[in-house]
Amino acid sequence: MRQETETKTSGFPLRRSVAASALGNATEWYDYGVYAATATYLTDAFFPGSLGTLGTMLGFAVSFLLRPLGGMVWGPLGDRIGRKAVLATTILLMALSTGLIGILPTHAGAGVLAPILLITLRVVQGFSTGGEYGGAATYLAECATDRKRGFLGSFLEFGTLAGFVGGSTVVLACQLILGSTGMHDGGWRIPFLLAVPLGLIGWYLRAHLDESPVFNELAEQPDRDQPPTGLREVLTTYRREVLTLIGLVVALNVVNYTLLTYQPTYLQRTLGLGESTTTAMMLIGQLVMMISLPFFGRLSDRVGRRPLWLVSLVGLAVLAIPMYWLMGKGTAWAITGFVILGLLYVPQLSTISSTFPAIFPTHVRYAGFALGYNISTAIFGGTAPLVNEAVIEKTGWSLFPAGYMVAASLIGLIAWTFLRETAGTSLHGTEIPDADTPTPNHPPVAVSR
Repeated sequence: MRQETETKTSGFPLRRSVAASALGNATEWYDYGVYAATATYLTDAFFPGSLGTLGTMLGFAVSFLLRPLGGMVWGPLGDRIGRKAVLATTILLMALSTGLIGILPTHAGAGVLAPILLITLRVVQGFSTGGEYGGAATYLAECATDRKRGFLGSFLEFGTLAGFVGGSTVVLACQLILGSTGMHDGGWRIPFLLAVPLGLIGWYLRAHLDESPVFNELAEQPDRDQPPTGLREVLTTYRREVLTLIGLVVALNVVNYTLLTYQPTYLQRTLGLGESTTTAMMLIGQLVMMISLPFFGRLSDRVGRRPLWLVSLVGLAVLAIPMYWLMGKGTAWAITGFVILGLLYVPQLSTISSTFPAIFPTHVRYAGFALGYNISTAIFGGTAPLVNEAVIEKTGWSLFPAGYMVAASLIGLIAWTFLRETAGTSLHGTEIPDADTPTPNHPPVAVSR
């Protein structure tokens, strides 16, 4: 069976699966990149009153409230009917909810209805995203060969940063062409509208994919041999796995949404950097991270996922506060601090789609991933910009984002102790993958502990 799987997922079909998965992730993160880079314009357009920036950050955070519900709906559905159909649906919903922001009336024209409409679209985006990321990572992990899962999976996160960089690049181009006045007068709408064609391309690619071979193998078993699926099975049989995932995602997403989403607002309002300077600085750091992603993904196939996560978590816990202090010393130092923290974060980012799907067996993989990931993201990820902004405004402590990252990394270290090594391990079957437990025709892989 192993040889058959590697043949089915080799060559062009595998490259197409990687591209379709990454493009969907790029669509999701294009939205976040544009929203983060246009935060000051959205504040003026939708929250000109007392809420101000907090209103904009609330608009970002509220999209995450529906992510757990989305995971509860899309995850079990993906385990029952397949990964492909769900992924084709979620990318359409994401693209449309992002694109419609570009045609919303502003507060000046529609009053309180304007921010209500914005929040509504953010909720739809969050609901669809609740099934997007877990599904894309699961699908790609199940299509990739066991020995290259880390390397191939890193391209899903390449799509993450490509979407973020693409969103930031579009905003920067609009800023340079239209100027600050033009952006405030409606130029901010252009980046949101471009999400629609991006999503349609992703939908086309996903609609023409083959189903995951791992899912097909399980689906072809007789009904009497089908294991139980659904949320009840996840919560009763795989509680340890869900809690491990939640703890790791606390670290992952507090760093992610602080470093990649809140950072433009932080640099402009707290450190006083200009709009274009901030956007350019973010682009430099994100491009460095993109280039390094495949390297760390391939490294995880050779030494294991656990060592990379350990280095990343310890490095961030030790250096987050010094690097944020350095950012306050000028533009060049801000770039240096951001790049260093970004490179420390990449070992986590590059191995998400090879580490998290492997925590669960096939029959509950989509549901378990979507549930644990989205619960943690809703509480600790999407709220990170709002928490950072609120605490800085209340206390004046400009290093709070770094302290928040340190605390999250410590939680991640606790969860790391329960993480099984799965590098090189088959994802077939209904047993929890573990590199120390041989699977048929697949001996244990020697990886660093």
